[in-house]
Amino acid sequence: QVQIVESGGGPVQPGGSLRLSCAVFGMIFSFYDMAWYRQAPGKQRELVAVINRTYGTNYADAVKGRFTISRDNAKNTVSLQMNSLKYEDAAVYYCMTGNDYWGKGTLVTVSS
Repeated sequence: QVQIVESGGGPVQPGGSLRLSCAVFGMIFSFYDMAWYRQAPGKQRELVAVINRTYGTNYADAVKGRFTISRDNAKNTVSLQMNSLKYEDAAVYYCMTGNDYWGKGTLVTVSS
């Protein structure tokens, strides 16, 4: 059974940084692309960043240059380093596996 555990969310001031982590259990992690999505109140869930099996990455335009996705296949983890956070980055962030398993999300709030 696949389990996904996200961590690292919390309150941050505009301009600050957070690092989200996602640990995956119960599947061959290295076989799959991994992604982070987010959903702000009243908005649709949107793709934030993807990292594929060969460590290639893609980002939503809104986060390019500020967010960095990375993976550690030895630890079955994927991370999202978020810098220069803006009010509009506030959302629940979800980790998703390439075989369509989702975590429960971790909340990021941005306020002064």
